[in-house]
Amino acid sequence: MPPSVPSVPRRVARTLRTSLFAQVLCALVLGIVVGKLWPDTATAFQPLGDGFTRLIKTVISPLVFCVVVVGIAKAGDLKAFGRIGVKALVWFEIASTAALVIGLLAANVVGPGRGMNVDPSSLNTAAVDETTGGGHLPTTTEFVLNALPQSFIGSFAENELLQVLILACLVGAALLHLGHTKVPKILPAIEQAQEIIFAVVGFIMRLAPIAVFGAMAHLVGNYGLGVMRTYAELIVLCYAAAALFIALLAVALKAVTGLSLWKFLRYIREEMLLALGTASTESVMPRVMQKLRRAGARDDAVGLVLPTGYSFNLDGASLYLSIGTLFIAQAVGVDLSLGQQVTVVLVLMLTSKGMAGIPGSAFLALSATASSLGAIPAGAVALLLGVDRIMDSMRVVTNLLGNCVAVFAVSRWEGALDIDRARRTLDGEDTSPPEGDGAEDRDGGERLADEAGGEALAPGIPAQKPKDLKASKEPAPEAG
Repeated sequence: MPPSVPSVPRRVARTLRTSLFAQVLCALVLGIVVGKLWPDTATAFQPLGDGFTRLIKTVISPLVFCVVVVGIAKAGDLKAFGRIGVKALVWFEIASTAALVIGLLAANVVGPGRGMNVDPSSLNTAAVDETTGGGHLPTTTEFVLNALPQSFIGSFAENELLQVLILACLVGAALLHLGHTKVPKILPAIEQAQEIIFAVVGFIMRLAPIAVFGAMAHLVGNYGLGVMRTYAELIVLCYAAAALFIALLAVALKAVTGLSLWKFLRYIREEMLLALGTASTESVMPRVMQKLRRAGARDDAVGLVLPTGYSFNLDGASLYLSIGTLFIAQAVGVDLSLGQQVTVVLVLMLTSKGMAGIPGSAFLALSATASSLGAIPAGAVALLLGVDRIMDSMRVVTNLLGNCVAVFAVSRWEGALDIDRARRTLDGEDTSPPEGDGAEDRDGGERLADEAGGEALAPGIPAQKPKDLKASKEPAPEAG
């Protein structure tokens, strides 16, 4: 008798039960609908997204610390770690500059602000101050000093990733210096802590669909969809420029590693959709680190390049800032010369490096750029208040993909990438975790759930079989 085929409703229900991608996608659509139909009520759902982001942030610093310390200790070569850092910074600078130049070229060709003839005195600049909270971007000296920890515990408590990275490098170097014989229990303890943190991430990810629903309902309810009609040309230009930049990333990844960016995008589709829904790349950092390690990138490369990229490699933000600067100049009738546009690139190369984690950082960077030129009224940045939140999706996707490509490229450059494993993983042929990683792959967990007729406990945690289900294979005999 042939096996019965589950009905369509049962297959849909099983997909919704076991697939994080399907759950987040449904939550995304539902959030948009609720925000459109009940905008006044929808804004009350914002704490759902904010709460999820807060939970994820609690594990980012300890996770980065553990991954970097273990990576240095297992690699056994602090000089190699230093080379990875230098190569990462070189890649970041090239990528960010390319994004800035693409943005300027696109804005010059299309001219999204031409013909608007806006009077800067008519703009509500107080709204910009409210958005930025009266803050300011750090100077180069302040940025360097802020990256240096002044308290071991404080760096973790304040989620200062650069400070945590420095502490991790020091601890990893100390482990190499002392050797495993003097401190034999420290490294295994850190590895075990890392496994616990990944398990905690799996539990938190169960809340991802709720977070996406709350964030999208708030976005649509608070800003509406009408703003997309008002700024249609600017929005289309930014997303088209981002698509061009991502295509260039795909070419660069193929040339350097031979890997396909589109296969990688499919591999991290759940994380990408979650980042889009919550408008935050931090919400997916732990999971992306885990998947990069499974895709063949060595621990020390992942632990150093990805977190550093969150501060130094904001490609999406660079695109937006360059296009935004020319947009407000065109809108108020200021024609920037070639020399002034070169100045824009140079200023943004510096200001974009200190943006991470600062409220209203895009407006602060735009204001700093306008002030340095002396030709654009600083208050003109208020023109972008209505559209800034719509640009989050573009910035999130471009930033995340840019940093992931940087991990692969720098790993390949340093010889820290297992190409064969990467190809098998991106093709879906190898879902086993790397050595030392106790968590199971999400896809593997889903298959276990389907085979057992049960449900995966969480992304990254295998399913539990019902007790009455008999094993299909006899246990292997014990070795004599």
